[in-house]
Amino acid sequence: MIGIDIVSVSRIEKILNKFGNRALKKYLNESEIKLIKSPQTAAGFWAAKEAVSKALGCGIGSELSFHDINISKNSKGKPTVSLPEKKYNYFNIKEIDISITHEKEFAIAAAIVLKNQI
Repeated sequence: MIGIDIVSVSRIEKILNKFGNRALKKYLNESEIKLIKSPQTAAGFWAAKEAVSKALGCGIGSELSFHDINISKNSKGKPTVSLPEKKYNYFNIKEIDISITHEKEFAIAAAIVLKNQI
């Protein structure tokens, strides 16, 4: 299953200027906030979480929240994603992969979810 999302960097920048770290805490956990170096990174993380929710077919809501989706980076800086074990079971997930890119005013993310064979 595939999900994709695009976010305006200026939209995230305005939110950050107005609310600061409180805005980040609405959709990121502490380890993710430590990785944020710019509005582009924050926008990319937002897009990645939305892309994962779209790939799972549920969107962000009662089945899956922003805080259920954890983004980190591997030793080479590639973004990775994980969910709580109960969400892997609930959605029957085998593996999730994401890609994030930034281009001027936009951050774009794509997610691929592989499901377990039933």
